[in-house]
Amino acid sequence: QVQLVESGGGLVQAGGSLRLSCAASGLTFSLYAVGWFRQAPGKEREFLAAISWAGGITYYADSVKGRFTISRDNAKNTMFLQMNSLKPEDTAVYYCAVRARVVVTTTRWDYWGQGTQVTVSS
Repeated sequence: QVQLVESGGGLVQAGGSLRLSCAASGLTFSLYAVGWFRQAPGKEREFLAAISWAGGITYYADSVKGRFTISRDNAKNTMFLQMNSLKPEDTAVYYCAVRARVVVTTTRWDYWGQGTQVTVSS
């Protein structure tokens, strides 16, 4: 059974940083692309960043490019999202996901975590 468990969310002031982690189990992690999404109240789930299964290619949404950095540690079956220069509009529930095929920026990913709340105060 595939499980993705996020951690690292919380409350931070504008301009601050957070690092999200997502621990995966029940799959051959190194063979999956990994990605991060977020969903704010009343809005659709939004693609943020992804990294290919081989780790050589990264993708970012324009809204987070230059502020967020995605990474993965295949030895630990874990992916990360380093978030810097946070803004109040970054407030949302953040989700990790994995996909056995090429990266897509839609929500058509294979498995999802349960989400972790990130709140940025002004």
